[in-house]
Amino acid sequence: MLIARLIADTATLDSALDTASAALSARGWAIAGATMLDFCGEVLQIDLADGEPAEVRRILSDAFAPSDLLLSAGPIEVPHLFVSDMDSTMIGQECIDELADFAGLKDRIAAITERAMQGELDFESALKERVGLLKDLPESAIAQCLAERIRPMPGARTLVETLNARGCHTVLVTGGFHSFADPVAEMLGFTRVVGNVLGVADGRLSGDLAAAIVDSAVKKTTLEQEMERLGPGARSLAMGDGANDIPMIQAADYGISYYAKPKARAASDGWIERGDLTSVLQLFDIPRAEWAAD
Repeated sequence: MLIARLIADTATLDSALDTASAALSARGWAIAGATMLDFCGEVLQIDLADGEPAEVRRILSDAFAPSDLLLSAGPIEVPHLFVSDMDSTMIGQECIDELADFAGLKDRIAAITERAMQGELDFESALKERVGLLKDLPESAIAQCLAERIRPMPGARTLVETLNARGCHTVLVTGGFHSFADPVAEMLGFTRVVGNVLGVADGRLSGDLAAAIVDSAVKKTTLEQEMERLGPGARSLAMGDGANDIPMIQAADYGISYYAKPKARAASDGWIERGDLTSVLQLFDIPRAEWAAD
């Protein structure tokens, strides 16, 4: 059994469902049921007796685009663990790119960031190169960048605090830096932070990292360790937008990409490409009356 939940344009929902049904039937996968989760609600649930998940996602994506979607091979349950990337997922910026602007290097560093997120560059090498270019930048630029540039994604705090209220353990895990991630986590409500540490000497960035690198393997390991701690029966949700997030997205029970790069989207069980982060709450059928205030 496959269960798909999606949010799409209600004005074209019926025709899109017909298109999807025809495409699925052509592959021998009949829709067993299609219902709105709530009367006059926004979330459509589609049940299929069978189907190949990647192809089902492609068909639904083509039929309902743009959409917010989650496809699961079993019942969709509110997760016990939420592990999320930070840059361009929980916040609207790439911190290292914004920090580079204070050094007059934003275009140069942003180009490296983009290639790394697309999976075209090795993450560790790309990170070390970018951090090296920031050498001698005053440490005070971090606080200024936080105050002037860094803003949460719409719905981020509502998502995190609502999951917290449901007893979900929330972890912010980032290839970015604790200097940014710790304040962001406090602002949004995350209970744990895993990130990189910028080297500082005499009030200036040293151009290197002061601790072991948090890369895609560490992100996945963080999720696995937290799930082991939670024990059997726990469900996990992972979110991100770039190639560095793929291993943890694939390791989670529910891997959702957020306005992601193509490789990350293809690796995910679903995506947010229409609404904001509160769409995740809708896909897990958490009533609006239970959402935390943003």
